[in-house]
Amino acid sequence: MIRIKGTVGHLPVDLAIEIDAQDWAHLAGHFTRLPEAATGSEGASTTATTAAHSKTGDDGAWHSVLLLLEQAGRIEGPALLDQVQGLVGDVAAGKRMLVRLRHCPQVKVEAGADAPVYCWVG
Repeated sequence: MIRIKGTVGHLPVDLAIEIDAQDWAHLAGHFTRLPEAATGSEGASTTATTAAHSKTGDDGAWHSVLLLLEQAGRIEGPALLDQVQGLVGDVAAGKRMLVRLRHCPQVKVEAGADAPVYCWVG
């Protein structure tokens, strides 16, 4: 069971989600580790690696998304979604990663002319 307590704005939230072993296995299948060579880590800073590992444990897809944004510096949302979708395998998972990026302290989202711009702030 996962329990989420807190607030959304000024509204209290208390949510309990029950997940059985089969559901956990299904969820874990969406976060497979990518080989180091596929992440393009040559010459890249370890900032994303350290932050991702401490926040998410062994989440290879999240590490790859952080590294992608760190190397780009700044990128518009649609272009980022295309690249993230290629890393994680589908549109829904890509969109979830963009939502996760919006809440990441190393990322700043600015309003662009036509789309949000994701910026790496480290």
